[in-house]
Parts: sequence; C-alpha cells; structure tokens
Amino acid sequence: MKKSSGKVVGFEISSQDPEKAAAFYSNVFGWEVAEPRWDFREVSTGNQENGGIDGGIGKGPSDHPHGTRIQIEVDSIERAMDKAKENGAMVVRDIMEFDDFYLAYLVDPTGIGFGLIQNK
Repeated sequence: MKKSSGKVVGFEISSQDPEKAAAFYSNVFGWEVAEPRWDFREVSTGNQENGGIDGGIGKGPSDHPHGTRIQIEVDSIERAMDKAKENGAMVVRDIMEFDDFYLAYLVDPTGIGFGLIQNK
C-alpha cells in the first residue's frame, strides 16, 4: 500500500456569516463561489492556467466558529488519525462520510485545526 500523500488539497473558511464572507472573497479576489450545499459553499480560486487551491466557505460550528483550516489528503483516514493522536493531536469531529470522501477534523498540539480527507 502506498504512503499517504499528505498534500494540501483544499481549505475551509469558517464564519458565522458565510454569505458575507463569500461576497467578500468573491468581490476582492474574484473567487467563484457556488450556491450553498449542506450550508457549505464550494469555492474555486483558480484554473488550470493559474493554479490555485480550491476549498469552501461555511458556517462555523460552535467549537470552531471562525478561521481557516487546511484539508490534507490521506490514503487511510484511520491510520492518519491514529498517528496524529499519537503525536499529540485531538479529534474534534470524528470521521464523517460524504458522497465521494470521508472527512475528519483535528487540532494539532499547538491548537491549529486541520481536516483529513480520504477519497472513496
């Protein structure tokens, strides 16, 4: 089995006013923001010509109401979570299943939140 890539594949901006945040980033940086799905708006920051990491804007939960998290792609979300916990991380949202991927949220030992994503 191949080793987890560990590459950053997306970002997530959490806001208590996601509509306002979406308008801001769209107006200032020209990001394309999709209509909400699961109270989450997919965001495109670039294209094949100019690159860019895509992500999304959503309403932040009470435990992480504002801020930005990177999403890190892994081959096995369970193994990555185990390794992260062994190295001092805390799980704040256990594995959630979506149509095409699994997602979990953790906080590293310094308090920085991040997401782990495993494609199906």
